[in-house]
Amino acid sequence: MLKMFVLMNDRSSSYWKFPIVAVVAFTFFFCSDRIRSVSGFRPSTLLTSSSNKIPRYGNRSLTLFSKKNISRRKLLQVSSSILPATVPFLNSKEAASMDTETQKPSSINFGAKWSATDGLNSLNEKSEFVSFDMRAYKAMKEDKTRTPIFERAISDRLGDDPEDKVVLDLGTGPYALFALIAAQQGAGKVYAIEANPEAAESARVFVKRSGYADVITILEGFSTEIEIPEKADFCIAEIVGSIASEEGVYATIGDAHRHLKDPSNDRSWIPSRIQTYAAPASYSLHNLFGPPDFDWSKLNGEPVRFSCRDKGLELLSTPKLIEDITFANIPSISNNKKSGGIHEKISFIVDENRIKENEIALFQEFRRDNKSSVEEAGKFAEQTAHSFSGIAMWPRLILSDSIIIDSRHFGDGNHQQSHWQTVLPIMSGRPLANLIGGERIEATFNFMWSSEITQPPQYMIEGTL
Repeated sequence: MLKMFVLMNDRSSSYWKFPIVAVVAFTFFFCSDRIRSVSGFRPSTLLTSSSNKIPRYGNRSLTLFSKKNISRRKLLQVSSSILPATVPFLNSKEAASMDTETQKPSSINFGAKWSATDGLNSLNEKSEFVSFDMRAYKAMKEDKTRTPIFERAISDRLGDDPEDKVVLDLGTGPYALFALIAAQQGAGKVYAIEANPEAAESARVFVKRSGYADVITILEGFSTEIEIPEKADFCIAEIVGSIASEEGVYATIGDAHRHLKDPSNDRSWIPSRIQTYAAPASYSLHNLFGPPDFDWSKLNGEPVRFSCRDKGLELLSTPKLIEDITFANIPSISNNKKSGGIHEKISFIVDENRIKENEIALFQEFRRDNKSSVEEAGKFAEQTAHSFSGIAMWPRLILSDSIIIDSRHFGDGNHQQSHWQTVLPIMSGRPLANLIGGERIEATFNFMWSSEITQPPQYMIEGTL
């Protein structure tokens, strides 16, 4: 079987790696086998073909992509010599005049639908709950934009009398990371819950080895099925997905209210609020590879996941708030109903200045190491910068009024380091091209959550350009 990986940014390297959507595998059907993080980032997609055949361009075989991890830079170097001069894409102006009955311009429709566990590891065979492997946990632990900030928030919440505080840690992971931080800073008692049996056992080992077995109690199982012997003063719950709600935060936090002394107080939660921001985006490989050899529709709505530093994805307009989840208020949404969700229609205006800036940035990336000619880099950069591939999304965590974690730069959505990913559902088989700025992208976000922890959130985005 031919196996290809979507590569994530290698934070230990001086250059970035591009998330490759299994270039060879586009000619085949996608399977459901998945792996977790590659190079220390959140879940990446593993695509497996159903054929042993390798596509060829003339005499140049793409076999090399199946034999090793390959950065986008290398892919672009090779692709410039083996790809046809022009890859078909959908001209937005031509598509907008396809209404032959009325002879009037019509909008271009796009959309995608997926489940929170699509493309990610699951705790069981039914794909009911997102889980992680040790590489992903290690990336979270070592993320300097995450762990030290949580540590500061925990210290702030423990205050001057930490020994009087009871702490609840949901999803403590194999390192019992935040539970140990609370204990080391003097918490009187910590209850740490972990659903993954292997991670729970590892957490017990770390707690014992660290000398805090008398302070920290590891409880194995879903938090919705566990009782703790006393109410906690506050809860640490880093169960935030790259789309904020995708790790089951509604069901988990809604239930966790019963464990706290004052669950309606924002200071009873770390984080106290989580958000998802979104913006239309251009994606370089979506432009470079297309039919008949590469079929993006085989993704069936499953998003592509990027490092937040990956410059192969560029935003086309100012980001807008999609999800805004306050932990203190979650019961009004999840516990009083069997399900909840959002239905939001949001307009984005394509920014002409962003297109120009993106074209320059993409040209520089295509020209790295001078492996692509100026003409080729210019053509690819122009084509990508003026195209729309989908709606990109990423999380923001508000730990307190003054302690905040951004996975992308707040306000403009620019690239920055984070172990969280940018999620991009591909909205059409080919990019919508020839954007010039000023176009209106109308997107309707339908996100649905259940109060049952084993029911993964469902996502659907539909829109028009």
